[in-house]
Amino acid sequence: MPRIIGIDIPDNKRLEISLRYLFGIGPHLSNEIIAKLGLDPNMRAHKLSQDDIARINGLLQSQYVVEGDLRREIQNHIKRLINIHSYRGKRHRDGLPVRGQRTKTNSRTRKGRRKTVANKKK
Repeated sequence: MPRIIGIDIPDNKRLEISLRYLFGIGPHLSNEIIAKLGLDPNMRAHKLSQDDIARINGLLQSQYVVEGDLRREIQNHIKRLINIHSYRGKRHRDGLPVRGQRTKTNSRTRKGRRKTVANKKK
């Protein structure tokens, strides 16, 4: 299994799919990285040479925010919202849906106060 930025990517999947296992890399970014480095998107990840892996690592560390740095950045944004007492920050703090979803029914399985759901009558 090739290791990119400390993460093992699956070796028997296509390269454009394997790169998506890194946090912060989706379909578009994966294809962009492959095009910049001139690699074949249909190549399997286990066929990457050590030089290719080093080039991918270098590119990701220099030009993109992925994995731990991205997670830290997202957490800092959420902490800032909580500290300035914005509406979104209060929703984050209370563990409720932040983006306007309804809470009467659907948020029971995700977040918020636990409510008992009545059994269906037969």
